[in-house]
Amino acid sequence: MDQQATDKLDYAARFVNNTGAPIFLTGKAGTGKTTFLRDLAKRTHKRHLILAPTGIAALHAKGVTIHSQFLLPMGSFLPVSEPEGNYTDQYGFFTQHTLGRRHPLNQIRKSVLKAVELLVIDEVSMLRADILDAIDYRMKSVKRNFKEPFGGVQLLMIGDLYQLPPIVKDHEWQILNRFYASMHFFEAKALHNSGMVYLELDKIFRQQDDVFIDVLNHFRENKVTQNDVQILNSHYKSAEEIKKLEEEYITITTHNYKADQINQKEMDSLSESSFYYEADVEDDFPENLYPLPKKLELKKGAQIMFVKNDSSGNGSYFNGKIAKIIHLSKEEVLVEMKDTEEEFTLRKEVWENKKYVVNPDTKELEEDVVGTFAQFPVKLAWAVTVHKSQGLTFDRAIVDVGQAFAPGQVYVALSRLRSLDGLILRSRIQSHLVYSDHQVVNFTQSAGNQSSLQELLSHHQRQYVGSLINRTFDLLPILKELESFQKEQSSSLEFEDTEMQIAIPEVYQKLSSEVGNTGKFRRQLLYLLQENEMEQLQERITKGEEYYSEILTESLKRILSQAGLVEQFSRTKKYLEGLEAVEESLLRKYLDICKLGKIIEAISTGQVPSKMQDLEEDLMAMRRKFIQQAKENAKEKLKGIKSKTGRKKSGTLKPKRQKGDSFEVTYMLYKEGKTIDEMASARSLAKSTIKSHLAHGIETGRIQLEDCLTKEVIAEINDQLEKHSSMSSLREHFDGKYDYGTIKMVIAGNKIN
Repeated sequence: MDQQATDKLDYAARFVNNTGAPIFLTGKAGTGKTTFLRDLAKRTHKRHLILAPTGIAALHAKGVTIHSQFLLPMGSFLPVSEPEGNYTDQYGFFTQHTLGRRHPLNQIRKSVLKAVELLVIDEVSMLRADILDAIDYRMKSVKRNFKEPFGGVQLLMIGDLYQLPPIVKDHEWQILNRFYASMHFFEAKALHNSGMVYLELDKIFRQQDDVFIDVLNHFRENKVTQNDVQILNSHYKSAEEIKKLEEEYITITTHNYKADQINQKEMDSLSESSFYYEADVEDDFPENLYPLPKKLELKKGAQIMFVKNDSSGNGSYFNGKIAKIIHLSKEEVLVEMKDTEEEFTLRKEVWENKKYVVNPDTKELEEDVVGTFAQFPVKLAWAVTVHKSQGLTFDRAIVDVGQAFAPGQVYVALSRLRSLDGLILRSRIQSHLVYSDHQVVNFTQSAGNQSSLQELLSHHQRQYVGSLINRTFDLLPILKELESFQKEQSSSLEFEDTEMQIAIPEVYQKLSSEVGNTGKFRRQLLYLLQENEMEQLQERITKGEEYYSEILTESLKRILSQAGLVEQFSRTKKYLEGLEAVEESLLRKYLDICKLGKIIEAISTGQVPSKMQDLEEDLMAMRRKFIQQAKENAKEKLKGIKSKTGRKKSGTLKPKRQKGDSFEVTYMLYKEGKTIDEMASARSLAKSTIKSHLAHGIETGRIQLEDCLTKEVIAEINDQLEKHSSMSSLREHFDGKYDYGTIKMVIAGNKIN
């Protein structure tokens, strides 16, 4: 593919790696979409997931299904926040409300999705709009970012809308049509005004026959001429003629029962004895994902088709290659390749059922093989359905589409062939069957009117760099993770050891104290980007990397030290899981800061950033060093700790809170719904001190100003802010109506906005 790369493939790589724009990568059959996906997975610098709407499509894409990754229930998603009962009393519908309450994500899925920067969805033509909106809601919830589609994660959708469409039942559509114009993925609410880039690959690698290519293009565009139909129908053969050729050709038909009938009829006609070969299924590999029958029946003389590429690297066969069985035994299957007459002894291929996990040691996003299915990679191939033929390539085929029932079926069947020379029609093409979904045609024509790809690339690259700067130098996600941890671990200050009591609050306090500086630093970088001062921008980013990586390193060391101690005690599993989530957040932030300068440099010099394995390896080496230090430290500490849980015994007075934890106590009271007066009374502190704490919380995004003051008070103070140059003149204006603390809270609210 490298030698055949087109400008569009180069643009595709740049849009994925150099921008954050949602992308729809499409193209006619045989234009290299699958090859691009394979190459991308090996080279992109972004943490990514590969997903597909169905199990078989996921196996082909070497990814996982959408429903399993996002733990979506089977049924239809309504893109609203209220319960589904407001819209229907039928079973099988869910909304944002019910998705969050009845189908929550587990910790493993959350960890994976928090780490993701890029979602790749293959065979997107089969993806329904409502399921894409369910993904959007899941990502926004996990990322805690409801301002951007998919929580700020980039989306790459790959597929051909002129092939197989999404499936929706009549009773589902009666409800869903209140929200969507059609079920095609491009109708999803999440994609409205998203700036999705439409990128159509235009170089066809499968077909080299110009006449055939023109005919296929006309089918896609609903511009089929009488001449096109005549060209195809010239390849029609009668039943008697076909009978003589069936052994040499595979039949592509519209319905499962027709393919099964042909295969069984041909199989029964063979006088040879049947041999049965059992698949080896290990661990978690559900039956609905089986790519082949568990018990495969074969006979000598049977025509078979390979359903997988040769994994040995020898290229002996590929997905769609036809062969004939020439010898069978209990242990051996010998075939003869149709095109070369070369003999080949089959060996079992392995299909993997995967899930994505965060590696507990490296904290990298990895594929976890949870089950395998091993079987001889062949199936009976006198006939195959249009649906099952998707993604395959044939030199010769008998096409039977006289009963085509879905838009695109005729096109999919014909486009499996390399040229017209290998085409035989069992039934003539009827003009009324030659049609494409008009909504797909309209979308394609509209999307094709976008600005030039170069203009879009320049625009989205600039946006992406700005977004990277904003996200990279932002400590709030880590602080929110720490807040969540402390909220769930209410006993975190009850450890017997003083250092363990203050570890998490001090990490929080240190990072929290940097929020103001980080905001100023971001604004400086964004200004330099706006002025196109790229050299200065790189210099500042380098300094920022040095400064913040040191802070994150110390925080990571403290967290790992805490984990090293806690894991020695009993009943600490939940605590350690929470600590691990904080650690993952710190590691991702550290890596993002180290990568930023290299990514921006590559983009600004017209390059495509690639994987940065060296940075990841250095980070993991540092982590291993800290873990070792933590273990050694724990050995010394444990000598003075007597309880098995590491906690103070019940009834023992709790240690006096550290000064750095004072903010935390106020925040906890705020979350309990206490008023300012009640907080001051509970803490025996002045109201001015409580307001100072709240102002800090408002500025760091942890507290909502509207929860502390009425809209009228906020509006009245805001109205005077621009009219007064100092705090003293402002207080003088209000003549004691509002104290310093109240005014400071409103000012803090303006900073966060």
